[in-house]
Amino acid sequence: MGRRLRIATYNVHSCFGTDRRLDPGRIAEVIAECEADIVALQEVDVARARSGGVDQAQTIANHVRMVSHFHPALHLEEERYGDALLTALPTRLVKAAGLPSRGEPRGALWVEVPFGEVTLQIFVTHLGLFGAERVRQTEALMGPGWLGADMSETSRTIFVGDLNAISRSASYRMLARRFTDAQIASGGKPRATFPSRLPLLRIDHIFVGAGIRVQKTFVHNSPLARRASDHLPLCADLEIE
Repeated sequence: MGRRLRIATYNVHSCFGTDRRLDPGRIAEVIAECEADIVALQEVDVARARSGGVDQAQTIANHVRMVSHFHPALHLEEERYGDALLTALPTRLVKAAGLPSRGEPRGALWVEVPFGEVTLQIFVTHLGLFGAERVRQTEALMGPGWLGADMSETSRTIFVGDLNAISRSASYRMLARRFTDAQIASGGKPRATFPSRLPLLRIDHIFVGAGIRVQKTFVHNSPLARRASDHLPLCADLEIE
């Protein structure tokens, strides 16, 4: 038997809810409801005028008593926007960098988490809106600078994020050939995460590599989650072998 943890991925829409209310505290409450050990966030604002100049990554982390790593895919003077990883576990930031993008810049985070006798290599991203762009970004992520890097035998890989890609898309299929889709592995019908009020699209994903067993997955569909963002959190309970 291995050790177990829960991971979540959540596009927080700059903390603007479906009711148009801006509230990082409400996002933090949804994260607390999920009871996840590691949380990947997309569409996080830091020091942006439109969201009150708040560091949303740090604000949310403070609410849930976690530390945060943040990468600004978009950086305009002091305003930043991108992806974050939150956890109370020990961490080491391995890499935070941009991806080939057309239009809105995209990026990724690579964070290492010691976990018992193994090390979790966690990758967080938010892919682009265009199919060809997502393919280029996925190719970059699967290359030697990211998922294709040399890793020790005790490394376990987890890849999460808003991929803007349904299961028929080319970028999804590229990832699924190498990694395991947690929702598929857990059995049952995979659930959609977007839009939060009436989920129709399965575009938020959790993929795992060898040495990780998926116990269960679920989309956290509470009343608060349906209001807090236009996406719902996707969670997975994993056993790390």
